[in-house]
Amino acid sequence: MYNLEEETYEDYSLNTTTWKRIFSFMKPLKKYVILTVIFATLLAVADVGYPLINRYGIDHIIETGDLSLLPIFIGIYIGYMFFVALLVFAFIYFAEKIHNNLAYIIRQKAFKKLQELPFSYYDRTPAGWIMARMTSDSRQLSDILSWGLVDVTWGGMMMIMLLTVMFILNWQLTLITITVLPALIALSIYFRKRILKAFRQIRKQNSKITGAFNEGITGAKTTKTLVLEDSNYQDFDRLTSNMRRHSIKAAVFASLYFPSILFVASIATALVFYYGGINVYNEVITIGLLYVFASYVGQFFDPIMQLANSLARFQQAQASAERVISLIDAELDIEDDPEIVEKYGTIENPKRENWEPLKGDVTFDNVTFKYKKGEQVLSNFNLEVKAGTAIALVGHTGAGKSTIVNLICRFYEPTEGRILIDGVDYKQRSVHWLHDHLGYVLQSPHLFSGTIRENIRYGKLSASDADVIAAAKLVGAHEFITKFEDAYDTEVTEGGSRLSVGEKQLISFARALLANPRILILDEATSSVDTNTEKKIQEAIKTIMKGRTTFIIAHRLSTIISADDILVLEHGKVLESGTHDALLKNKKHYYKLYTNQFKASLEPGRH
Repeated sequence: MYNLEEETYEDYSLNTTTWKRIFSFMKPLKKYVILTVIFATLLAVADVGYPLINRYGIDHIIETGDLSLLPIFIGIYIGYMFFVALLVFAFIYFAEKIHNNLAYIIRQKAFKKLQELPFSYYDRTPAGWIMARMTSDSRQLSDILSWGLVDVTWGGMMMIMLLTVMFILNWQLTLITITVLPALIALSIYFRKRILKAFRQIRKQNSKITGAFNEGITGAKTTKTLVLEDSNYQDFDRLTSNMRRHSIKAAVFASLYFPSILFVASIATALVFYYGGINVYNEVITIGLLYVFASYVGQFFDPIMQLANSLARFQQAQASAERVISLIDAELDIEDDPEIVEKYGTIENPKRENWEPLKGDVTFDNVTFKYKKGEQVLSNFNLEVKAGTAIALVGHTGAGKSTIVNLICRFYEPTEGRILIDGVDYKQRSVHWLHDHLGYVLQSPHLFSGTIRENIRYGKLSASDADVIAAAKLVGAHEFITKFEDAYDTEVTEGGSRLSVGEKQLISFARALLANPRILILDEATSSVDTNTEKKIQEAIKTIMKGRTTFIIAHRLSTIISADDILVLEHGKVLESGTHDALLKNKKHYYKLYTNQFKASLEPGRH
């Protein structure tokens, strides 16, 4: 059930191209980034100053026994603590600013891309995987980039300052301290590949688990009716077990990484105490200086560990970064050419003043179409539909009905040939121009969280309450809507679970009607409703079809009797076409379909 593989990445080094793209999102936050870097740098300088203050106390107060300087020392120490506390507050404040704003920017860019991506993207991409990118991946990225920036800045500046001061104080002890650096570098190289590989697998499994959650929730009724609970549980257990295994592996590598660094740091500390102790005994250096070096050795490896931790977190986040970038940079299968965008605008900024009116003529000119993964559906398909004509598409599953409709809506584009709208190749107009003139009623209508009024108004956001009510009356929805206590202000909940299938269908029909489309698509619009509701919809269809080009996909052939032309399709070919009466007289394919369906409706228990 979850066999779709996502992007595969084999390089376990930090991908600079990916991170450049991610860091480019921080440009609007430049002010906060600069302030965070400044305060993190000042904190690093302040941290280096602590041991020097203590050295003064050891050499000039403890060693000499002169307590007259003690009040001054305490005052300086307290003031220094307040200064450091202020720096900590400042960089935490600005880091949080980056964290929250960056999460907003990433999700905004990703959501904008989702609005631009064509139907084909959603057709092949599980909703759960998209949700994982929009939620956990974007949250993790903003967390790593904000706090990782603080850690890297502080750690880097801390190491530079420490090395500088240590070389000034005693270059011999400094060289002893840094002799362990090659071991640290070797450990980092060894572990980072394994950590990154493990976390990539974790993110991959997390996407599949999110997809499983999504399917489990949306398909709960099907699961119950088919008694698939145990099978679903086994699938889900397998996914979570895989994630647990990879998580344990990542935890093992991480748990070995930092103790290894601590072990190396302990060796350096021991060497400093050994050689430094000898120098104190020989009175080459003071106890205060040895204390400073002992402190600095601990401090020196603290930023190294911090940087190593940041590196590990960046490697962990790279899996998320790659996934988010793959969404934001996803290629558009359908995209307007630059000159079309210049004239007609974009989805966000349409130039409606340049939009030509749409009459409704539709022409397929030698259209061939093949899905990216699948066999050819249409081959040199030709069809000419005049504005205001009602065309019904009939045929068995796989005949090409939905493909034809999807091509008309430009959810997909022809592999070869052209589709003309009002005599012009629709690629010479913007996608949004076409969609703005489309009305689409699905077999399984989708309602959004909100009121009935709001759901109908989605057809035309500028519509008045009177327009909404008029549309509802026209499709026969007004009667059942007013029976609710809150009438049009009734909350339908997510997916419209409070309404019957027929009621949801009528609301979606009112929504399409309110949009006043020039091209109307009815995709099995009456197949999920009872006979009484179907009659209401049929009456509404007769009204709104006038003056509009209508394409009807219907299994109930009784609903297309009044169509101007009926196309009987099989494997992307038109077997026959004509009006209902003419096709019945021919007694060929349509006649067989119609009579078989009529006989089935007369069987006991069928209607």
